[in-house]
Amino acid sequence: MCGNCDYTIHGRQFHYGWNNANPPVSQVAPGATIFFECNDSSGGQLTAGSTVADVPNLDFGKINPVTGPIFVEGAEPGDALKVTIGEFKPSGFGWTANIPGFGLLADQFTEPALQLWSYDPASMQPAAYGRHGRVPLKPFAGTIGCAPAEPGQHSIVPPRRVGGNLDIRDLSSGTVLYLPVEVAGALFSVGDTHAAQGDGEVCGTAIESPMNVVLTLDLVKDARLKTPRFTTPGPVARHLDAKGYEVTTGIGPDLMEASRAAVADMVDMLASRYNLDPVDAYMLVSTCGDLRISEIVDMPNWVVSFYFPRVVFE
Repeated sequence: MCGNCDYTIHGRQFHYGWNNANPPVSQVAPGATIFFECNDSSGGQLTAGSTVADVPNLDFGKINPVTGPIFVEGAEPGDALKVTIGEFKPSGFGWTANIPGFGLLADQFTEPALQLWSYDPASMQPAAYGRHGRVPLKPFAGTIGCAPAEPGQHSIVPPRRVGGNLDIRDLSSGTVLYLPVEVAGALFSVGDTHAAQGDGEVCGTAIESPMNVVLTLDLVKDARLKTPRFTTPGPVARHLDAKGYEVTTGIGPDLMEASRAAVADMVDMLASRYNLDPVDAYMLVSTCGDLRISEIVDMPNWVVSFYFPRVVFE
């Protein structure tokens, strides 16, 4: 629990999808600090006792439950909700899966796969992957946002202009996030917490991990944001920088195809070098490798690079 928090929102107070008709679970004044209990993206469908046979049976109607919504007093359309991200309290359990039909290389990896993780929630030391790999951890909330103006139920899966399933690994402790408000009270929710993820989350999952998070909600009146913005408290990749990177590239006129090529080349290289099953290499790079647009002006071809941190194996 949080001794300095004004409110606690329990993990059972969640909803699926975005709907501005969802009744708020709490009403708070601007400046309130709130302790959120967050579910993992499977909503508890995958546990420490799960096997790969459970992956194809995931109910996508129950994916990414988010805790909330919270009604922030005075929030009006055109304002920005200022979210100061405080402390994360991880659970020590996580999972990464290759879900058939989902992910950047879904056509190449058609069979389900599952990696279960165990890590120390106190020390947050790198989590073991197989016999040799150790992935540095950086907790963050993958889904964080407000209700959209459009009425009705909207899928939680795609990100939106009011936030949602952003999967930005730098929305971690100390970051300040600004979200456009489109409905009275903002109706803020958070969930889909991760212990680690690479930029791109290329296999479709990260180290999905239930955990709790402390957030402070405030308002910036009449901010007129079109999309989310955020400010980080310092360097964003230092936890991965210690040993440098292996980097592959994809080059061509289509950014998506270039991204696929860069990731596929990295998967092939790691599978060969470390004697990994290719799908294990694919899931691994999703948790700690970064896709970057290196060049987008020298037409007709653009360059996408994929950075894999050498610290995982060294």
